[in-house]
Amino acid sequence: MQRLPAVAGQFYPDNPGSLRETVTDLLGSPRERRSAIGLIVPHAGYVYSGAITGQTLARVLIPRRVVIIGPNHHGYGHPAAVYASGTWVSPLGTTAIDCELAKSILNACPTLASDESAHRFEHSLEVLLPFIQVLAPETAIVPICLGRLPLEDLLALGDSLGKVLAASGEEILLVASSDMTHYESGDIAREKDMLALQRVLELDPAGLYRTVAARKITMCGVIPVTVMLAAARQLGARSATLVQYGNSGDVTGDQSQVVGYAGVILDV
Repeated sequence: MQRLPAVAGQFYPDNPGSLRETVTDLLGSPRERRSAIGLIVPHAGYVYSGAITGQTLARVLIPRRVVIIGPNHHGYGHPAAVYASGTWVSPLGTTAIDCELAKSILNACPTLASDESAHRFEHSLEVLLPFIQVLAPETAIVPICLGRLPLEDLLALGDSLGKVLAASGEEILLVASSDMTHYESGDIAREKDMLALQRVLELDPAGLYRTVAARKITMCGVIPVTVMLAAARQLGARSATLVQYGNSGDVTGDQSQVVGYAGVILDV
């Protein structure tokens, strides 16, 4: 089964040459890269958040296996959906699904189900694919799309996912896709987002989930980030670095109603 692009020409260029040039520009000058356990990157249109996504991914060595976890914005399909076989297509070409790893994850994580319909229109993972294709063309992915789930299920899912990845004996990168506060002023967005990011930097998945709920922070990917943090702790993550924070108003010049974006790297 091929998963075809849903937002090419909207969130990012649909012309292969223009897309490759855009991604290369967003990644910036070549820099020293390091291994990482997990990342948080945003998923808005490239004009708004692509620089933060690029600056974060440009600092990391992309291994041959990557698990990408994003929110289900549309509500289609299973609330914890794995795209378990086939390929994903972007204007830059085709990326294989890591079927073996997907099967292991599904067997170990009863919350998850194999479901392609949840991914069909979802942009939060699709926009990451061209970056992976430029940085590591041979990498295979396991896309996971998550809807609303209670905290206890998210923590259990993260623990199980971390154990599967640890048992593989290979380096596998976890990438969680999330934007931050939506449609508040730049100052308020930064204030709220720093509360959430402090919990991220403390590697505290339950604290992040509860802070976002208590402070009414409209962080659309809090669920995938909570799962990623729990999994990363299982994998031995000991520190996190905020690479860059910004908002859409930095591009438009209008700070009255913005969307916040952050790039974070989790290390041993």
